[in-house]
Parts: sequence; structure tokens; C-alpha cells
Amino acid sequence: MFPLRERKYMNKLFQHIMRSLTLAVALLWGAASVALAMHGNVEVAGVTGTDFQFTARSGYITTGDGNNVYFWGYANGSSAVQYPGPTLIVSEGATVTIRLVSQLPEATSLVIPGFSVTATGGQPGLLTREAPADGVTAVTYTFVADRPGTFTYYSGTHSDLQVEMGLLGALIVRPTNFNAMDPMLRTAYGDARSAYDQEYLYLLSEMDLETHIRAEKGLFSEIDTSRFWPVYWFINGRTAPDTMLSDNVSWLPNQPYGAMTMMNAGERVLMRMIGGGRDLHPFHTHGNNFDQIARDGWLLATPTDLGTRTAEVGVIPDKSISDFTQTVVPGATHDAIFAWTGRGLGWDIYDGSNPNHMMATLVDANLDGFDDNTYEYIADHGKPFPVILPGQQEVTFGAFYSGSPFLGAAGSLPPGEGGNNPNSGFAFMWHSHNEKEMTNNDIFPGGLMTMVIVEAPVVEAPMPMP
Repeated sequence: MFPLRERKYMNKLFQHIMRSLTLAVALLWGAASVALAMHGNVEVAGVTGTDFQFTARSGYITTGDGNNVYFWGYANGSSAVQYPGPTLIVSEGATVTIRLVSQLPEATSLVIPGFSVTATGGQPGLLTREAPADGVTAVTYTFVADRPGTFTYYSGTHSDLQVEMGLLGALIVRPTNFNAMDPMLRTAYGDARSAYDQEYLYLLSEMDLETHIRAEKGLFSEIDTSRFWPVYWFINGRTAPDTMLSDNVSWLPNQPYGAMTMMNAGERVLMRMIGGGRDLHPFHTHGNNFDQIARDGWLLATPTDLGTRTAEVGVIPDKSISDFTQTVVPGATHDAIFAWTGRGLGWDIYDGSNPNHMMATLVDANLDGFDDNTYEYIADHGKPFPVILPGQQEVTFGAFYSGSPFLGAAGSLPPGEGGNNPNSGFAFMWHSHNEKEMTNNDIFPGGLMTMVIVEAPVVEAPMPMP
């Protein structure tokens, strides 16, 4: 069903190439250099297993404008406290146990929407049992992960403050037949309608800086959460441009998860979006529409409904919703499939004026309209680029421009330009459509924004960092 992916997988399997590439780049808006890494995401970063040992304690995160912000978060075992909490990755049917103690100035707890959770130990609380603020007494939460999907967890105690302070995280339940290394079993919900090539998490949240400053000073009586006024917006606990860094970069020890999205043309990207804060966030994908296939861990189909329809690549549930902006609701999760093919652009993305390209033999064995090797939309083969490009002296270059409008083909660039796009992919920005949220404490750009690069299929598919 997915011959292109299968070929890529076999290439990966036989070649065993673990590829990483770190570049010193000047980002879009200035001279500050960061490391931008290519990394494949057949599996999102997180902690696996069934038994987790959480300690709620304080720490500091770094924002894109160089600020250090006091926060509360979860540390699993001996690991660093982090924002957001560890992404828990478990298997469908597993009995999951989370033991929680609190080293915070107040008691805390966990709620895990979507599952029947049993809590033991600790002390009674409003929503569930709590870990008192003694740093020793534990409360244990146990549940059976009885269905696959994307979920969230967060504090069920004094939530208006504790969620604001950072006590939240993601939970991913893999279907019983999941196998990340088998393209036919790499699915979100156990069937081909949720199959994917690359998987990315986008946990969206925000922070009111004044609340964190007062909490750091212990001035809790002066905190009024009804006057909530966020000035930082996050994807996976990072603000732009840090969202574009690799997972686990050493200089962000409390913010381990990046959001730089890498894909090949013709691949399916599974977007796991979570509303982690108290605001709605309109998450906008440039480049193409996505298809929302699930909400709150429920595939957009009934158990007896096997309705399927054709998507940009592959198939999706027939109740899926196509859109270019997903309003990510607080406490909710939204799963979507995104793909980019260039179909319908009306010109040859591989350069119809290139004799070598035009001499190549196109193959479409599965009759899907695309070349089986390059994923070129055959109907546009040889069609000229419809715009006369201006001269270099008339162009302001961006760090992601390859010097050419063609996929995988670099053009001429002035010295120092194009460093963010070594394989000449097509780059798009994904961001909040509430443009205030694209700032770091009133400094634009920043906040809830990351980049996406679509590579030519002839470029080896992104692989995890070694």
C-alpha cells in the first residue's frame, strides 16, 4: 500500500546509516547562531515502560530572548526536572503506574483524562489523592492504557497555578501491533488510516511571567491567576527559535524536546497536538492542509465504521477534517496527518528545463499519479516554472532559501546565505495564527513557531540523532 515508504525503509535497514547534521546558522531574524539538526522522528522522544517515578520540583527554563524563568515540573527517577513533563510512551493494554512525591511548597497531584485511574497513598484532594509537600510521602496512580492515542496529564491540585507553573505533560499509547521499524505497523491507531512515516509532538502552552517571578520569591499571596497575562508561548516547552533545535541539546537541560519538523515529499507526518495550557492556540500549517484523524484519543470513526477516503498520500478515516489551522483546545488532543507532494502546483518541482531530469524515466507502477522514485507529480512533468526570477541584487535572501525554486536543486547564493537548508528542500513556517503568540515577551519573532523542511525523496529520509 505504501511502496515509497517501504523502499525508504529497506534502504535504511540495509544501509544502517544514522545521520545527524548540526549547522551553525543565522536564523531568520538575526545573527544569533543556533544548531539546527536534521533528525528523523519515526518515534517521538520520551520515556517508555510501565512504571514511572515522578518528583514534582522547581527549576529554570530558558526562553528565546535569553530569559531564565522559574518553573515547576516533573522529574522522572534521577532525571532532570523538565518542562513539559516527560512524554510517557506506553503500549495499549499495559498497566501503568506513576508514583508521585512533591518537593514543591504545596501538595500536588496528577490527573490523566481518558482513563480510569486508581489513586492510593498520599492525602485526599479535591479531584484525586495528592502528594503532600513533604518530599517523602508518595501517591500512586494506576491505570490500564486500554486504547491507543494521544493524551495529556497535568496537576489536579490548585491547577490554575500549578499548570501555569509547568506541571503538565504528554502521554502516548501505542497500538498493540505497533512496530516503529515496520512501515506497515507504524500507525497511531492500529490500521492504515493512521499510518505514518514521521511522528512529531506539538504540546502548546504559555506562561505569565509575573506569576513565575512571584512564585520564585515565595510571594504566593500576591499571585492572582484571574489576572493571567501570558508573554511566552511554547511548543514542547521551548519558544522560537529554540523550537528548531534538536531534542536533548545540552544547553537546555530542562527543555529536552524540539519541534523542528523534517519530512520527504510524499511522506505522511503524524502531528500529535496537545493543548497544555489554559488558552486556545490556533496552530497553522503552511505548505498544505492537514487532515485531523483523531480527537482526544478517538479516531474519527466508529468501532464498526471502516470508512476510508483517499488523502494527499494514502488513506484516512472518512470523517477526517481537512484544514490549515487547528485550534488546539486546552486539555484536548488532536491527531492529524500532513503530507506534501506538490500536486497541482502546475510546474515541474524538479525543473522541467533540466535535460537530465527530462531524460529520466518516470515509473508509476501503483497508478497513483506520482513517480515511484521521486514522488514527482507526473501530470506536471516538464511544465516550466511560471515566474521569471529576479536577479540576486534584487532579492533579500532568507536562511532557508536554497537559491533555486526546485526541490533538491541548489542555486547560486551570495556567501553566507542558505545555511539552514543544505539539501535544498522546501521550507515552511508552522506557527500560531494568533500573531501575538509569535513573540518572546513582546519581542518578535519568537514564541509558538517552528519550521518545516520538505526534502526531495532522493535525499535520505531523516533519521534519529545517534
